[in-house]
Amino acid sequence: MTDSPFAILLGGPVTVTDRLAAALAGARVIAADGGMRHAAALGLRPEVWIGDFDSTPTALGAAYHAVPREPYPPAKNETDGEIAVAAALARGASRLILVGALGGERSDHALMHLMHAVELAERGIAVLLTSGEEEAYPVMNGRLSVDLPQGSLFSVLGLDALNGLSIAGARYPLSAFDLPFGASRTISNVAEGPVTLTLNAGRALLLARPFDMTGA
Repeated sequence: MTDSPFAILLGGPVTVTDRLAAALAGARVIAADGGMRHAAALGLRPEVWIGDFDSTPTALGAAYHAVPREPYPPAKNETDGEIAVAAALARGASRLILVGALGGERSDHALMHLMHAVELAERGIAVLLTSGEEEAYPVMNGRLSVDLPQGSLFSVLGLDALNGLSIAGARYPLSAFDLPFGASRTISNVAEGPVTLTLNAGRALLLARPFDMTGA
């Protein structure tokens, strides 16, 4: 395992922010197909470029012709993003930043990234999904702390019924709360500094909007 995070460049939208740049500092980088288009804006040089290249414009391919490629056929059993994650894990990754994993035209891909992140977290891999404007973190049994700006919006989405959910550092705290599956009780909370979640049982996602102060 390596202590350096691996950033996977995916095809969803990305907004370059100081917060995103700080998260990516020192990261090793792998591009998944059209996610390479984010490399220049983020000042990154991927060590490998993976995919079927069906969403890579000719000009982008020419600009990064020197980056080693691992091509795959379009008719395959995994997405380019999942293959890129597997490549990072094979290189010893224990922390992943999935850049461009949220939003965009393909809701199926965005949802798959979120579900894959939860599966990775169950294997002990730390995962951050980000568009620059939004961030998502898997929440498993135990404790998770996220440093969010005071006044910023966040939500906790239960993927199961949640048992013993506690939220600290928020306008609307909870203590050992049991959240039924599908309940909206934990939508649109407001950070009052670093937010800490503890969970006894279940699986969830913390979705944060670090620059959205509409709830303040």
